[in-house]
Parts: sequence; structure tokens; C-alpha cells
Amino acid sequence: MPKTNDHKSDHRLRVGSLFSGYGGLDLAVEEVFDARTIWFSEINEPVARVFSHHWPDAPNLGDITTIDWNTVEPVDVLCGGFPCQDVSTVGKMAGLAPGTRSGLWAHMATAIEKMQPQWVVIENVRGLLSAPAIRPAPEGDEDERRNPEPATPGDATLRGVEPDPWDLGDQPARPLRALGAVLGDLADLRYDAQWIGLPASAVGAPHPRFRILILANRTLPNPPRLGRRARWGELGSSQSAARDNRLESPDHRPRDGAEEAAYARGDLLADRELLQRWGRHAPAIAQWERTTGRLAPAPAIVNEGNSPQPAPAFVEWLMGLEPGWVTSPSLGLTHAQQLTALGNGVLPAHAVAGVRALRLSDA
Repeated sequence: MPKTNDHKSDHRLRVGSLFSGYGGLDLAVEEVFDARTIWFSEINEPVARVFSHHWPDAPNLGDITTIDWNTVEPVDVLCGGFPCQDVSTVGKMAGLAPGTRSGLWAHMATAIEKMQPQWVVIENVRGLLSAPAIRPAPEGDEDERRNPEPATPGDATLRGVEPDPWDLGDQPARPLRALGAVLGDLADLRYDAQWIGLPASAVGAPHPRFRILILANRTLPNPPRLGRRARWGELGSSQSAARDNRLESPDHRPRDGAEEAAYARGDLLADRELLQRWGRHAPAIAQWERTTGRLAPAPAIVNEGNSPQPAPAFVEWLMGLEPGWVTSPSLGLTHAQQLTALGNGVLPAHAVAGVRALRLSDA
């Protein structure tokens, strides 16, 4: 549980949270920086209820598109995972484009420009490496060659972006990938940024939910009139509906053979009861039980129609959260609201590992 904020006696670094969700990234940032979250921004009311429950002294600033940053309390660390629907590999890969939810990154960039925090922490999905960033054409400019063909899954070269995901923006004639656009905006704002991509299984989780983590450090004072180039236009409203509400997208699910390989290596041992209950997933489940110090809850519940549904308590356990973090009856969330809150979050331990590695390399 986060410590209550006592602004008079607490001299830890201050954190501002955007696209806050249930607070997984905030827990990680607070641990790595020994910091405290003093405000957050979340428009989903049931999810915001979860955050407010765990950070009762942090006000919700609401819709990021309507915040007046001149009136917001300054912070030392700004963190957030902007919406992933349009950069996710299971979506249409529309990318960072006008009118998309992922395009809300532009509003986070504005917050960075106005607030000038010392540190910025960003989290997003693997698709940030491959989705394009589409620039709106300046008024009167009819040259559309700077933008890729309509984004579709498949060969990156067919979308006009560079085929090698590790070369971000080396060819000026090609559009940037989404990650390149985010890094470019941070560079415009005079932030020195590093990024890392790693699966949740790297910290022992029983699934390979892959995440990109970015750590940016403000290295220079902000001179007058120095800021991010206005290149992404007026981007999407946070009120738009999400395109994908699946609990886990395909690139987050365990891959066939991974658990069997663990058996072959002798890395993990599972008792007979665990094997009977979990089958080939038993080694991964056993490892996470040891890591969390908690037995795995039942993975599914049966609804009124006698069809199985994912059990929120099990998903909560998969995310390494305290029991009841999202599922506590005191929060008053429905089964569907609990799954929505949990569905696209980041494991705190996962984010801690990534951000800590980046901060050590920055030292």
C-alpha cells in the first residue's frame, strides 16, 4: 500500500501520473525513485476508483486533453502509459496519428513541455517498435509521401517504415516508427532518453507480456522558446472507445513449448498435484507462486450461463498485485470492471526491473 502523502514532512520526490490505470507503473516509479504520487489523471471512473483507494490524497485531474498545466502542482517525475490500442499488434496499427487514442501521446508530450519534470517514465506495448507515426500534412501541403501506406499487419516494408526495428529514423525519407516519434519528441524537449524492451517472464511471471519502458532525464534547463516541434497535430480525444477489450492480446500469451523446455532443463520442479491442475503451465505457475509467496487462485469462474470466465483474482495474481488491489468488495467494481482495470496494466515488478536497469545505465 502506498504511503499517505504528508506534504509538510514528506521530502521524497513527487510523482505525477498520467493514464494511471490501477497504478502499476506508479508503484514501480515510487519504488525505484523512493517517491510519492501526488496527483493522477484517469478518465475511466471505476479504474480511477481503484487508484483513489490506494492513493487517497492524490486528486484526479481527469481528462488529459482538458488539463491546464499552468495550474498543476509541479512534480519531479512524470509517468504514464499512453493508450496502446493503435500501436498494438492486435489492432489496426494506425499508429500515432490524428484522431487515435494512441495519439494522446501528444498531450503527454505537452505535459512534459509545460511541467519540465526532471524524469519521465513511459510504458507501452511491443507494437511501439513497429507501428508508424503519421504526421498531419501542414496546411496547404499536398505532398503525402512522408506518410506510410494504410497501416496493416504484416511486413513493415509494405507500410513504408524501415524494415529493421532497431534503426529508428535513420532514413529521413521514411516515416518514423512510433517509438522513434516518442524519442524524437523527448529529444526536442532536451531530454536524454533510453529505452528497454523486456517480457514479464524476465521477473518470473508465468506469461511473457512484453513491454517497452522509456526513461528520460532532463539534462539542460529549458531556454526561452525551446520546445517540442508541433508535428502531430490535434490528436485524439480520450473519450473515444477502445478498439480491443481482450484481456490479453496474442503476443502477450505464453508460447507453446516454453514450459516444456523448462522441464527439459530441470530449472523448475512441480509436484503431482500442481501438474494435474495446471498441466504444461505447472512450472511457470510454481515459479510465480514462489516469487509472490501466494498460491495461485482459481483461474476461472462460471457465470450464470455456465460458461467459464477469467477470474479477476487470478488475473490480479498474475500481475503480482496485492490480494484485493482491484478485486476488493469495498471498491464496488463489477466482474467486467475488474477485468477492464486489470487487462492492459503493467506488472509493478516488471516495470521496476526495466526502469531500474535504465536508471543504472544512466548513472
